[in-house]
Amino acid sequence: MQIVILTAGRGTRMKELTENVPKNMLKIQGKPILAWKIEALPAEIDEVILVIGYLGEQIRAYFGDAYAGKKISYVVQERLEGSGKAIHLAKDLVGEKFLVMMGDDLYAKKDIEEILKYDLAVVGFEVDKPKEFGVISLNKEGDLAEIVEKPDIPGPALANMGLYKLTKNFFDYSLVDIGKGEFGLPQTLAVMAKDFPVHVERATGWFSIGNPEDLAKAQLEIEKFI
Repeated sequence: MQIVILTAGRGTRMKELTENVPKNMLKIQGKPILAWKIEALPAEIDEVILVIGYLGEQIRAYFGDAYAGKKISYVVQERLEGSGKAIHLAKDLVGEKFLVMMGDDLYAKKDIEEILKYDLAVVGFEVDKPKEFGVISLNKEGDLAEIVEKPDIPGPALANMGLYKLTKNFFDYSLVDIGKGEFGLPQTLAVMAKDFPVHVERATGWFSIGNPEDLAKAQLEIEKFI
């Protein structure tokens, strides 16, 4: 099984910390975020495809062609045009079924293992302030109905964590334009959900690293994700 990890962005909210280092290579307890993530992947995942961009040569130099017993492949995203465009860059490398995750968030291994059981899946984490997230809504069967960005609704609600199980049918759908020259993976998946059931897994853990304060907290939180 393959996983595509999106690592092309700079992480501007990290300010000066990412002037010379890609965000995913910032360190938690002396080890890059991305290294922690790859080491924690389930054994069923034997190949990692990294979508690199900003200072991507540092990522390539660190991980090489193999890391933590997994093959490492690379594609380059020269223009940041959203997660939908990013995943399309890996179209010719992935098999019929594969996972996708963001490069700078920490996910519970148990949640990754759970979505391996489904053809199509998205993982959501219950939050109290849905207006800060893309929010997952369910259909009457309990599967994905749609994903709405920062809705003005009361909590709790399920936030989209950026962790997915996809099939290659995804590439048959036109990417959804989400504005500002970007195309969204989750919004496109929601269109696909009209034709195929997309399982919604409720996460047991998630830690998003968005700014220097989050990185500082991650030094302690990392123990929950290894």
